[in-house]
Amino acid sequence: MVYGAIDLHMRVSQIRIIDDAGVVQREQRVPTTRDRLTQAFGSHGPMRILLETGTESEWVAQALEAAGHEVIVADPNYAPMYGEMTRRIKTDRRDVAALAEANRRGWYRAAHRTSAGQRETKQILRSRRYLVQMRSGAVSLVRSLLRQSGYRLGTGSSETVPARVAKLAPTGALAETLTPLCRQIAALTTELQALDARLHTRTASDAIVARLRSVPGVGLIVATTFRAFVDQHERFAQGQQVSAAIGLVPREDSSAERRHRGHITKAGPRELRSLLIQAAWVHWRHGGSGTLRTWVDGVAARRGKRIAVVALARRLSRIMFAIWRDDAAFDSKKLAMA
Repeated sequence: MVYGAIDLHMRVSQIRIIDDAGVVQREQRVPTTRDRLTQAFGSHGPMRILLETGTESEWVAQALEAAGHEVIVADPNYAPMYGEMTRRIKTDRRDVAALAEANRRGWYRAAHRTSAGQRETKQILRSRRYLVQMRSGAVSLVRSLLRQSGYRLGTGSSETVPARVAKLAPTGALAETLTPLCRQIAALTTELQALDARLHTRTASDAIVARLRSVPGVGLIVATTFRAFVDQHERFAQGQQVSAAIGLVPREDSSAERRHRGHITKAGPRELRSLLIQAAWVHWRHGGSGTLRTWVDGVAARRGKRIAVVALARRLSRIMFAIWRDDAAFDSKKLAMA
């Protein structure tokens, strides 16, 4: 059997093919295109090919699988994959040599490959997040320009900013400056509404999203983002692993009798972590009741509101996982410590 490896880059990638004894059969740099990668591995028959997870990894894996190869997308944080290679000297050739040897010896940990449906959902959510950031930036600029001229925009949703600016009736050069910004805010709002409608359509028949939304404070965007990240609940044995993957668990430096826990790790997707914290605030202020509300009030009394809301976000992630795993809906009366 032969084994392949790719040190994958956007334009040009380094490939390496070795046999059972580790003897190099082929090594070269090839353009990162479907045709050239398929051609480079095609002359040696079906093989197992190892590459690290990254932006380009999924389409490359699919292209090579279509050509008859077995493809492993590996976790680059798995240290044994690099064997005895010293990372002080890093080149593409050394990296691909380590990957090829890891492939031959089985020194790798496969990363989760998100399903096609959830990859599409992630793309919609990323587009939505970018548009929200653009609109937030425009709203902040409008507020700043108005304040510089003695106006106060006041509170309200981003969607109503153009109407609220019109009520202030600024004149002269300020009005001319604000007009294109208000047009941009209105256009972005229209695009965001279209994306939200698309998400509603995609999730209308998704029972998992519906169950996740049964948790007070969890809306469509939080539920959909959590659904897309987890993808398959079976890859997590328990809720604590989900919280850790999102980066909501405390750092720890403990040894013997000494135990020190610090701030949360902030590993994993920042957007989902932020959304869960927002959901925790909403749950606490408007939807919280019973055991969970009593618990978070107690944490806030001892440690302060900020620590309490992060702790609640961590609990919510575990509750959402349990709801998904157990095919259940949120029930505060049956809520157990998660």
